[in-house]
Amino acid sequence: MFGGMNATKQPFVPLMTAAQSLGVPAAWLREQAHAGQVPVLKTGRRLLFNLPLVERVLLERAEQSREGSPA
Repeated sequence: MFGGMNATKQPFVPLMTAAQSLGVPAAWLREQAHAGQVPVLKTGRRLLFNLPLVERVLLERAEQSREGSPA
């Protein structure tokens, strides 16, 4: 690990850690990353995620979705 940091302190975490932390299926998160819907750092075949940034994007998308749906 980087400098002895735990997963919540690392700037980027792997797919499985990100999915678990965000409470979403890994396959769904992978699809969203490949489609450009969530920010991701690709290193070879690995996908690395900045959790606070991904969470913010997902929350913004949820808010936009709520605003666009009839009440």
